[in-house]
Amino acid sequence: MQKSLLITGCSSGIGLASAIELQRMGFRVLAACRKPEDVERMNAQGFTGVLLDLDSPASVEAAAAEVIRLTDNRLYGIFNNGGFGVYGPLATISREQMEQQFATNFFGAHQLTMLLLPAMLPHQEGRIVNTSSVMGLISTPGRGAYAASKYALEAWSDALRMELRHSGIKVSLIEPGPIRTRFTDNVNQTQTDKPVENPGIAARFTLGPEAVVAKVRHAFESPRPKIRYPVTMVTHAVSLLKRLLPARAMDKILQG
Repeated sequence: MQKSLLITGCSSGIGLASAIELQRMGFRVLAACRKPEDVERMNAQGFTGVLLDLDSPASVEAAAAEVIRLTDNRLYGIFNNGGFGVYGPLATISREQMEQQFATNFFGAHQLTMLLLPAMLPHQEGRIVNTSSVMGLISTPGRGAYAASKYALEAWSDALRMELRHSGIKVSLIEPGPIRTRFTDNVNQTQTDKPVENPGIAARFTLGPEAVVAKVRHAFESPRPKIRYPVTMVTHAVSLLKRLLPARAMDKILQG
């Protein structure tokens, strides 16, 4: 029987590249996108398009119901990949902007996953893979809102993994560093005259989406998927330094 999985944030970048690879591996890919025209494009590319706006609880509920209908209540996997960034000093970020950051990057993933678990639990197998970030491990000036949402996703994933330990469902985190996608172009900058930008050296360590896809593939097909998949030298270095250095030393490095 062909296994079905849902990918959010599927219109471009990591989501689209992962959808192409997972479909090639034999999965039936339900490709969730926020815009109707992107849903149609997914259908034209041979995926099963699903309309989903993670900011809207009603849209998440409708999308989950559609996924359950399309899969006849048997879903193998969820790749919570949809998200965006609000960048700017915390003093420039309103409560509304912070709520939107969490709605897309965290609340939507929680609601969607909980609504879809009943289509996974009875079958005692499955994978839940969540796109975090190197910013789920550290926070830097101007990226506090985005980092907070990814820190939350990391903690949520850890709790979910332990809660599902006897269910046959494995939970993994993908932790990319700088990746060439449209993410940076879509960042919501609160200070357009002083945008938060990646340091120039980051370009030397930036990889293409295929580097993430390799980890996603392993997370969905390995009998023993990893709990965390760091991607790029930046994430590996940050993970090591955070373990070795005192917090004040890390501050000096990160604040530039």
